[in-house]
Amino acid sequence: MKKILAILPHSIGGRLTSSSIFDGFRENGYDVVIFDELKDFDFQKYIKDDFEFIVGYDFSPIKLKIDYSLKIPCIAYFSDVIQEKTSGVGYIEYNKYLKNNDIYVFYWDRELSSKENLNYLPHFVNCNVYKNYLKPVYDVGFMGRLDTDLRLNMFLELNKKLPHLKFCYYGIEKHYLDALLRCKTDVEKNILKLAYKGFIDNEKDMAHAINQTKIIYNINAQGISSLNYRTIQVMACERLIISDLREELDLFDNVIPIYNDIDDLAQKIDFYIKNQEEYTRIVKKSREFIKLNHDSKICVKKMLEIIKN
Repeated sequence: MKKILAILPHSIGGRLTSSSIFDGFRENGYDVVIFDELKDFDFQKYIKDDFEFIVGYDFSPIKLKIDYSLKIPCIAYFSDVIQEKTSGVGYIEYNKYLKNNDIYVFYWDRELSSKENLNYLPHFVNCNVYKNYLKPVYDVGFMGRLDTDLRLNMFLELNKKLPHLKFCYYGIEKHYLDALLRCKTDVEKNILKLAYKGFIDNEKDMAHAINQTKIIYNINAQGISSLNYRTIQVMACERLIISDLREELDLFDNVIPIYNDIDDLAQKIDFYIKNQEEYTRIVKKSREFIKLNHDSKICVKKMLEIIKN
């Protein structure tokens, strides 16, 4: 059987994204051997085997390939800006290797891909993991960092504007505690405490959390035109994502509702909570888009076709 050496990165977001990539290779007939940067310390023992590719997220596989002088081709999927430190250790010194003939870079942002002359490939998920299988228990959710006043205030104000709805929030405990310290009143602190449901670090639990939430609103941060990983996860689960404005919403025939400001977001949440028929129409169409164009098996096959050409 064909084998890849799969690098599971330090980055939590990268670990989730990487899991879907590795699933795609499995579904295309590959044996996946995983080196976990958080748990494994002897990389040398992994490179004695015969691999067709070393595969990973951002600069992680590129760094290992160069540092260990590996002859096997490298596939790197980026969903962070290459020229910024969010793309990981080595974003400056390893940048020069991106154009090597045996390094294949796939970039999630359409506009940045065009500027950098890199292979464009939006986010994708394993639709066997991300699917509709639970009844929601929360009305509205946010997943990610409340690390700016804009993000924190939006979450708090939505709770105040929609007190009849049940909210949830998932994030790293450190970020949650920091947000709690920045709350200005006891009422705001209580809102956050009631909503916080913990931290998720794997695909199975993420799919479960999304299934439990009827509507998730999104705030895209990285890139210029792109949609973040959460968008694809939520759509695959047949749950409603309400997004800020991004160019790549056109990938889904503009089926995803867009909000302009907090008042508009609150109105749209209230509308879709009350209008089950329209909610169902959108989420079912969203799932169809993901299955046809953003499933792991399909997208990894695209990767391999680009490499072979």
